[in-house]
Amino acid sequence: MQRRNALSPARGAAPILAGLLLAAPALAQDGSDPVERGKYLVTMGDCAACHTAPGGKFLAGNYALNMPFGVIMTPNLTPDKETGLGDYSYADFEKSFRQGYSKHVGYLYPAFPFGWYTKVTDADTQAIWAYLQSLPPVSEKRKENQIPFPFNVRTALVTWRTAFFTEERFKPDPSASAEVNRGAYLVEGLGHCAMCHNENKLVGNSSFAGRFGGGVIDGWYAPNITPDGHQGIGAWTDEQVVTYLKTGTAPGDRPGVAAGPMRQTIMESLSKVKEEDLKAMVAYLRTVPAKQTYKPKDLTAFDTADAPGASTYLTYCSSCHQPNGKGIEGAVPALAGNTSVQSEGPETVLRVIYGGLAAQSGLAPMVAIGQQMTDVEVRNVTDYIRNSWGNKAPPVTGDKASEARAATKTMLAGTAPCAEIEQDTLKAAFDKVGVAATLTGLKQQDFVPTLVRVVPQIKAADTGASDDDVVNALTTAFCKVGRDDPQYASPSWPAVIGTFANVAYSQVKNPEKQAAAVPGATTPPAKN
Repeated sequence: MQRRNALSPARGAAPILAGLLLAAPALAQDGSDPVERGKYLVTMGDCAACHTAPGGKFLAGNYALNMPFGVIMTPNLTPDKETGLGDYSYADFEKSFRQGYSKHVGYLYPAFPFGWYTKVTDADTQAIWAYLQSLPPVSEKRKENQIPFPFNVRTALVTWRTAFFTEERFKPDPSASAEVNRGAYLVEGLGHCAMCHNENKLVGNSSFAGRFGGGVIDGWYAPNITPDGHQGIGAWTDEQVVTYLKTGTAPGDRPGVAAGPMRQTIMESLSKVKEEDLKAMVAYLRTVPAKQTYKPKDLTAFDTADAPGASTYLTYCSSCHQPNGKGIEGAVPALAGNTSVQSEGPETVLRVIYGGLAAQSGLAPMVAIGQQMTDVEVRNVTDYIRNSWGNKAPPVTGDKASEARAATKTMLAGTAPCAEIEQDTLKAAFDKVGVAATLTGLKQQDFVPTLVRVVPQIKAADTGASDDDVVNALTTAFCKVGRDDPQYASPSWPAVIGTFANVAYSQVKNPEKQAAAVPGATTPPAKN
């Protein structure tokens, strides 16, 4: 999880307030219903990210966690008696949640963040249990892990636990404010931010070494979130960081778009977290010592005028991100000054180039442009982006570019199945309008006039969906009917679906402008 700049911590009556806040951790803030409180805490912990399989039932498990030593299949958290937690007592659950020991399989791999959950208070743990027990039971047997010997011998985890795990509850800092202590409780506990953002990972645990300095997680780079001004969060304002955590983008002069696991974390967790808790989290991160993850000596001399990636950038990237790297306000994020672009590791930049991005936060979709480049071109343009317009970052080394290509599985890249339209209201509107039939066999030169006609009909249905939702749903619908159509082999499927996505974005965001370009097209009057 990526966190940015922070609030200045208040002092004064901090010890008393902090003690009161954490003695009864927010049950009093949210009412006395432990189930509702537990629902909020499960959302804060982003449990769905790991315990809900793609297309699966909520919290029914069987999500595949790719670890360096194999694949772990996550368990069912619903109260089904045969396949879930239905035969667990609270004591059984607490032992798993805060001590990493399961009633059925014994010691848990540290891919489950019990090293952080051990800090969660009794009251919050009980509320989480109450919520999980209130869910509809789902019969979903856990699939077998794919872990080779000797890593599949769980008793060997005792050695890891002895070295790295200490069971302890969160202890507030008597010298810090209530807000900072609240943030510390969330960041160091349920938020388990260090699991992605620490530099060094120790077989699934990252509680040690390189605290919040950034690190690679599942082929993506989680950036430095210490208050360092260049590589970390130091130049971000409170408003910018809170907006970023809520939406995945930051306003003003701090460009950046969440991608990969962080995007999922924002959508499923942080966007639903109370603003006061987000402010508390960044207030705490502001107190973490600033850290540089690379030094100026690690950077190579970079002459942008003769850089190998300059011509590639002008050919593939500059029409959207502009020759000066400043992007298009409200539509295309800037690369110049982008903190994430300048992270120590290039993994996220590489993955976005290869995999593209869906529409989000009002920004246009990004074509999976790297699918049209060689790995050498991608490596060179990544170095160019990370070291132009005042940016400074280490070069791409080794086989990172080719490794990122192999690891990138997205719909826009054509390397993953078509997505699903999640909003029932949009599905109904698409069925009523006949979107699938309309898009089937559509010639590329007809993208604009067809969407000029179809989009107003979808928007007139008053689905309550955001513009981003409509754009992404149209792209998904096109993927489902067009992916195997041979007419889209030229120039390539990623280029075609990327073009369609951007035409859909233009029509959804600027219908009058698009309609004016199509003879005979009209737009419906604006709703009052």
